[in-house]
Amino acid sequence: MRFAALADIHGNSFALEAVLQDMDSLGIKDAVNLGDFFSGPLDAAKTATMLMDRDFVSVRGNHDRYLIEQDPSEMGPSDRVAFDQLSEQHLRWIADLPTTRSVNDDIFLCHATPTSDSTYWLERVEENGVVRSASLTEVTTEANGLEANLILCAHTHIPRCVRLQDGRVIVNPGSVGCPAYDDELPVYHHMQTGTPNASYAVLERQGDEWSVTFRSVCYDTKKASDCALANGRRDWARALQTGWFEE
Repeated sequence: MRFAALADIHGNSFALEAVLQDMDSLGIKDAVNLGDFFSGPLDAAKTATMLMDRDFVSVRGNHDRYLIEQDPSEMGPSDRVAFDQLSEQHLRWIADLPTTRSVNDDIFLCHATPTSDSTYWLERVEENGVVRSASLTEVTTEANGLEANLILCAHTHIPRCVRLQDGRVIVNPGSVGCPAYDDELPVYHHMQTGTPNASYAVLERQGDEWSVTFRSVCYDTKKASDCALANGRRDWARALQTGWFEE
């Protein structure tokens, strides 16, 4: 069994197109998508068209939830740009998606953690805003009750693979379309990969084990950056071209 895991596209159709082409070059047709498909100052409508054409097994993320639960006047700027670009069909597609999902009984999908779409799993933010890797105990606690031997999560945009002591593997494939961002919760902090490349993962079962290959795909980041600038988001433009949020 071999498939791709995508996450956190955030409306970046330019990056998604490159990832889909990379998958095609590897002969990979099957994929799962871990949410936050559209929110960003980019091209949500084209992103939606590409995703609906592929019909990947998907779960929705916190920003997808905002698009269907919040009044547009109360949305953040990234969500509002995406909302204005999406059709009713796109919004119904989001609404019909589950928040978690099991595949073949031994693969579990969620956006952030099994019980929250907005809580970091493999990372933690200290009181001073410093981001660190979560400890084995912290990671394991969130996995209590899950029997799947491959657990896929997203949300932090940081590619990581963690093996628990009982052999279960937790993988965050990174972000296809947003390599760096800032957030106010739990305290102000930056998440940044340091590369503008689009990130995803290839998972392959080898006996009772899972092989994980992280893919870092080049694409025309200037097109994405220019799109962000046209929508008034200089912070996104910088992050898209550099992979860093901070100056």
